[in-house]
Amino acid sequence: MSPIAKKKRTKFSIPSKYLLLLLTFVCVLLMAVTFFTDYSATPLNKLVGYVVVPFQNGVSRIGTWLSVRVDELGELRIVLQENQELKAKIDELTVQNTQLQQDKYELNNLRELYKLDEEYSGYEKVGARIIARDGGNWFHSFTIDKGSDDGLAMDMNVIAGGGLVGRIVDIGKNWAKVTAIINDNANVSGMVLASSDILMVRGSLELMADGVIEFEQLTDSAGKVQIGDKVVTSSISDKYLPSILIGYITEINQDSNNITKSGKITPAVDFEHLEEVLVILETKQQIAD
Repeated sequence: MSPIAKKKRTKFSIPSKYLLLLLTFVCVLLMAVTFFTDYSATPLNKLVGYVVVPFQNGVSRIGTWLSVRVDELGELRIVLQENQELKAKIDELTVQNTQLQQDKYELNNLRELYKLDEEYSGYEKVGARIIARDGGNWFHSFTIDKGSDDGLAMDMNVIAGGGLVGRIVDIGKNWAKVTAIINDNANVSGMVLASSDILMVRGSLELMADGVIEFEQLTDSAGKVQIGDKVVTSSISDKYLPSILIGYITEINQDSNNITKSGKITPAVDFEHLEEVLVILETKQQIAD
């Protein structure tokens, strides 16, 4: 490529910093002229009218706009700070509200246990908290935080809510494992409170999906047993103390032998939501002895 072609492509340009200095100088010069002279009586009148005045107006508008934006930014900072403080307050109130709800729930549980303690005032009892449970939606087998050091022993009956929960089947110094009456392998000798008829209550995790367990071997020749009757533990039970509420009869069916009846019982205890229980510090064997 020839030097001539290179020359043609070269363009003259002023660096931006020099252009800014030049414009600044012109502005200062025009401001000085307007300040020290009466430009309305000079030939610069028209030039000042077309250049300086619009420029000053522009500068004034820009200054006003910048002042407004600065004020808005200051207000925005205040609003953001207040927003952060409000969020922190909301978080604090949420935690307090959750704690109050938990305290209320625990208070209701303790009230139910206290009421239950009064209902079975003839038995010495100790309170315990559930610390673990086997898998599933129901408390069919769980561990409590009291053991032999607290006076607990094998086969002691456990109650909560409205009545019988189960019995202790394994124990350590500071823990005990409880099997509930809804467990598949649980059998409890019961009695219909209104008629004194004996029946056998059997646990069923499958039926607990509908909120019930089953009973069988009910001899009700007089037909006195009705839906809604209370079922309690019978005096002939070998593991359970007598007269502890098990639940309420919700279904009665005549067996094929036309002698016995079977059906469903709704447990008095909510086996889906258990936290605290009461352990009766006597076993059926101790009372028998």
